[in-house]
Amino acid sequence: MITLKSRFLRIDFLISNSLKTYKAIPFLYLCPMAQKEDNLKDIISHAKEYGFVFPSSEIYDGLSATYDYGQLGSELKNNIKSYWWKSMVQMHDNIVGIDSAIFMHPTTWKASGHVDAFNDPLIDNKDSKKRYRADVLLEDHIEKIRQKINKEVAKGLKRFGDNFNEEEFLKTNPNVLRNQTKIDDIENRMRETLGNNDLEGVYDLIVDLAIACPISGSKNWTEVRQFNLMFSTELGSVAGDAAKIYLRPETAQGIFVNYLNVQKTGRMKIPFGIAQIGKAFRNEIVARQFIFRMREFEQMEMQFFVRPGEEMKWYEYWKEQRINWHNKLGLGQENYRFHDHIKLAHYANAASDIEFNFPMGFKELEGIHSRTDFDLKQHEEHSGKKLQYFDPELNKNYVPFVVETSIGLDRMFLAVLSTSFKNEKLEDGSERSVLSLPPALAPYKVAVMPLTRKDGLPEKAKEVLDTLKFDHNCQYDEKDSPGKRYRRQDAIGTPYCVMIDHQTLEDNTVTIRDRDTMLQDRVAISDLEGIIRKKVSMTTLLK
Repeated sequence: MITLKSRFLRIDFLISNSLKTYKAIPFLYLCPMAQKEDNLKDIISHAKEYGFVFPSSEIYDGLSATYDYGQLGSELKNNIKSYWWKSMVQMHDNIVGIDSAIFMHPTTWKASGHVDAFNDPLIDNKDSKKRYRADVLLEDHIEKIRQKINKEVAKGLKRFGDNFNEEEFLKTNPNVLRNQTKIDDIENRMRETLGNNDLEGVYDLIVDLAIACPISGSKNWTEVRQFNLMFSTELGSVAGDAAKIYLRPETAQGIFVNYLNVQKTGRMKIPFGIAQIGKAFRNEIVARQFIFRMREFEQMEMQFFVRPGEEMKWYEYWKEQRINWHNKLGLGQENYRFHDHIKLAHYANAASDIEFNFPMGFKELEGIHSRTDFDLKQHEEHSGKKLQYFDPELNKNYVPFVVETSIGLDRMFLAVLSTSFKNEKLEDGSERSVLSLPPALAPYKVAVMPLTRKDGLPEKAKEVLDTLKFDHNCQYDEKDSPGKRYRRQDAIGTPYCVMIDHQTLEDNTVTIRDRDTMLQDRVAISDLEGIIRKKVSMTTLLK
């Protein structure tokens, strides 16, 4: 019998890239903030100790909000990429992938609106000297009110049990209605002020709500001002001849400027998609919370080109497809929720985020956006090139509309790592740290171990290793006792351990141990690869 130590997550506050409205999802109310416990420090420590993530430039005391992926982290990251790429490109005959350059012609960013509109509202606290995004402070305040609603629902559930009607409770409970009215009023003012770029109105709202600095508790704020998030540099060897260019703040524009090249060379027919994985760079006002928000990060994006007027059909289609992709990993459906944007980006007519229950609460993991025909039309205008599609069925040309799916690879890495990390107390009173990673994503799929370093067991173990390493990433481990080796493999998430002992030399059988159940079976070496493949294959996820 295995019992788990409680490792609840705490919802402290909500960070978002834009203002959102929340759909009522019943499970949300079963996770009150009071029961949450921040285990992010444990995850960071574990990630460093076992070679997943290191602080960048650590020997020089590091660099703020930058991290390096270690030997196991890079494997996990590549496996997440592979799962996304295979499901998005390999499994769809109308989606292809590209790899565009980080540096792009500066007019690209003028056309896309980033030069003029890629801003966040910035506010400083005069006492703590800390800098914040004004919209995030407001979102944090809303989340605190929402947690009061969660507590009321939790009380109702405890009181009435199976007879509890949550929908009716939300409509009739006076405390819930009072707090929901507060949320609605704040969101209405946010919609008006942020939508009209009324920075003075945003400041007034923060003051009216008596929002205090989380660090100092002070309410002594500066005015709100806009802050452009793009990193700029110069292209050219001589300063006088240099041209100002930007590190790309998103990978989507590399897809849009190559739309015509891909469509013609690939003979693509509407609807079709273009996918890309790549680095992006944003000079974030506040970059913190480990790898959740960094200034250098990686995105996995797909732009799906559709007929005008059909974008909402495909928008709903991709919302369903993307949440199904996440659920296949088995991280827990209760850890996801959809949040629709109230304040839309300048290019969108619909937008929704898939948020995940990270150690610091529900935060954006992936966005699904209906971008209309904004991007292609803007690039048509600024480049002078025709970016239209001739539709033989309609016998006419048009600029396609676009539905985007965009997921942060680093955030996906954190979602997988944080959900998989557990401390377990075992039946014999001992403890183990285990990463219950989805087997297909695990850095090592199997560890091969000789029971001892003598009697020909290492040589036999390496023979077994040689039969497995062509299909699976394997680790050979002969140091320490078997128990210590099992614990070490549990801590890095290896799904299977194979032990070669003296009986192996007699009958060509080995002991295979399952990471999650810790059960051991005796199997023939000839059956070993098939047993492992059945559990760890990416095909299992894709199907």
